Amino acid sequence: MGNETTAAAPAAPLPEVPRRRSLSPSRAGDFLTCPLLYRFRVIDRLPEPPSPVAVRGTLVHAVLEHLFDQPAPGRTPQQAHSLLAPEWERLAADEPELASLFGSDEELMAWMLDRYFTLEDPRRIEPAHRELCVEADLASGLRLRGYIDRLDVAPGGEIRIVDYKTGTAPPEEFEARALFQMKFYALAIWRSQGQVPAMLQLMYLGNGEILRYWPEEADLLATERKVEALWQAIERAYVQRDWRPRPGRICEWCAHQAICPAFGGTPPPVPDDLPDSLAEVAVPETAQDAIASI
Repeated sequence: MGNETTAAAPAAPLPEVPRRRSLSPSRAGDFLTCPLLYRFRVIDRLPEPPSPVAVRGTLVHAVLEHLFDQPAPGRTPQQAHSLLAPEWERLAADEPELASLFGSDEELMAWMLDRYFTLEDPRRIEPAHRELCVEADLASGLRLRGYIDRLDVAPGGEIRIVDYKTGTAPPEEFEARALFQMKFYALAIWRSQGQVPAMLQLMYLGNGEILRYWPEEADLLATERKVEALWQAIERAYVQRDWRPRPGRICEWCAHQAICPAFGGTPPPVPDDLPDSLAEVAVPETAQDAIASI
């Protein structure tokens, strides 16, 4: 038949995978803090200028993550300081607009790293995971997802979730709010691995304090109910197109005051092309989003 060839049949298109309803502690925190802030970040995707506080948190987290790349004897304050400049160069290469934010904070970040070494000795720790992405599906179908700074596993199998904060420890009356993010992570670990973490540990490098909590199954069941109720409130706001501002202390640092009704501003119109379901909205979430909640 000569050199006749048969053309390959075109490949059938892959079926579109429906998006899952999902929630992260960062976006949950946005809605709890201010539903309008949630809208600006998730629905409108409004840009926000780089924050020195967020950049500081990103750099300190990166240094502490990569400090554990070193053999245990090399995890020293001097080594941590030496990682600051290359981590900054990497971050500035990815986001050039941050170039002006490093110099004035370099001494402060070095001081925070020194304070970290007063809280624990990294030469005695071998983390099981760093910057761990966790996901878990609840019985309702809601998917939890987020990034854990560090997950330690003891020889007996006990799990400790560790989170670094470059701010200061909250007053006692605000500890529950600070622990919500950690309980969210613990719930995700429990539902995905079947094990309740033994300890949740928040390390505040701003004032050298550690907040520890030992969760029980009842705590995580209560957190699960809170997360489900919060998601219902988020969906209700989406269906009703009703995201109201919630003025508070965080307004001092909000980048959107000019368009916030609480400050006499007018938000932009809600986009006309929004999907019917919030599940179809791609919600941004990165490790830096988690760090931003410092």
